[in-house]
Amino acid sequence: MTDPVAVQRRITVPSLAATLELLKPLTWFAPMWAFGCGVVSSGISVTDRWPYVVGGILLAGPLVCGTSQAVNDWYDRDVDAINEPHRVIPSGRMPGRWGFHVAVANTILSLFVAYWLGPWVFGAAIIGLALAWAYSAPPLRLKRSGWYGPGAVGLCYEGLPWFTAAAAASGGFPGTAVVWVALLYSIGAHGIMTLNDFKSVEGDRQMGLASLPAVLGVDRAARLACIIMAVPQLAVIALLVGWGYPLHALIVAVLVAGQIGCMARMLRDPLRFASWYNATGTTMYVSGMLACAFAIRSLQGG
Repeated sequence: MTDPVAVQRRITVPSLAATLELLKPLTWFAPMWAFGCGVVSSGISVTDRWPYVVGGILLAGPLVCGTSQAVNDWYDRDVDAINEPHRVIPSGRMPGRWGFHVAVANTILSLFVAYWLGPWVFGAAIIGLALAWAYSAPPLRLKRSGWYGPGAVGLCYEGLPWFTAAAAASGGFPGTAVVWVALLYSIGAHGIMTLNDFKSVEGDRQMGLASLPAVLGVDRAARLACIIMAVPQLAVIALLVGWGYPLHALIVAVLVAGQIGCMARMLRDPLRFASWYNATGTTMYVSGMLACAFAIRSLQGG
């Protein structure tokens, strides 16, 4: 077995591969997708605004989300040494304080790009980055709470990128439909984030982090996460029907039904199937977001 201390003694500068691993590209999808949904819901022509669209997607994913991952891994390095010692910092492949330096550098780069994209994006980036640091870093360390922590992440991953894209594209307040749908999907994402905590239950308990699986137990936390994911989507279906888009409502309803089927399997063994659900049920979740984006586009005359 590789000794992390020995590895750190040999490595003085992290490799590009280690830096990329710290930023966790697999996590970028959710905010990038939400930003794309915001662009769709705004009704703008992607052809006419492609630099803005590309820049916004890169800001939402590799920059702001990547920053949040680097910050989280730096301040979670002691917990990860228990739960996931193979990660890039506890394994020694990201030596010294390089994890912190990468997080700071990505924060500064994010602010530069956001400023270039305009005031709405810059303001949202400040909020998103502040939440990213508050989630992991003391003194706030929102992740110590199983309620505030997943809520902050859900807002940053789903609601904030959607609202930002729509507001920036329209040049002002994007309308109440965007606000309601973005907020509801942010709430639902709280459940997705709770499932993500299942892999670190033992470490959370040892380090005093009050994630819902650590506090409520795995089974109760899994049932609660399913409720939190499903109920906001039912509210979205009701809104779509009320706005006169029954076809879009039906699409979301079918996707919710598929998620409920996946939830039934996941609840039989949450520790085993939580990651599986995040690859299946979550795909249906975000597909519903896109259906809503097209409905809002039509609602606003796009």
